[in-house]
Amino acid sequence: MKLYHSPTSPYVRKVMVLLHETGQLADVEIASATGTPMSPAEPLLGKNPLTKVPALERADGPTLFDSRVICAFLDARAQAGLYPQGTRRWEVLTLEALADGILDAALLMTYESRLRPEDMQWDSWTDAQWSKIERACAALNQRWMAHLSGPLDMGQIAVTCALGYLDLRHEVRGWRTGNEALAAWYSTFESRPSMQATRPPGMI
Repeated sequence: MKLYHSPTSPYVRKVMVLLHETGQLADVEIASATGTPMSPAEPLLGKNPLTKVPALERADGPTLFDSRVICAFLDARAQAGLYPQGTRRWEVLTLEALADGILDAALLMTYESRLRPEDMQWDSWTDAQWSKIERACAALNQRWMAHLSGPLDMGQIAVTCALGYLDLRHEVRGWRTGNEALAAWYSTFESRPSMQATRPPGMI
């Protein structure tokens, strides 16, 4: 298998953490594929029509894309149980969706400041994206701490990768303010070897 990879992509980081946690890292070739919406990654053309990372090329089937699809596939391959059965499964999937929603909003903020010409940037739109992130972090802090503190699953990995990306690109906005329980949990979870091994360049 070949994983198309960008070192600063939080979606790629989710997959890399899963590979570390499930002992599958040696089974996957890592291929660099960096790009932007304005300049798609050349290696992905023909692999993923959306030209987004991560994408997982397989010998026995079509290339898989979207981090949630890839993570579910690799979890099933390893029979790791990061997407458990029963009631907890729906909590894990909801947590992963919430984490990816944080990432979607944060990435749009990054594109706004880095790719759009300065005279065309829309501060109110950027602030609206941050409002989504604030609500998501508050929900995690108020509703999800018991789950986050439970057995390892993909929801926890996704949330940690999302919060790590906020530290990487939007640290000045201070997601920890008012979310002390979440911040304390993140500090502990982020110290796992799998998280340390996948820290993107420039991450504080």
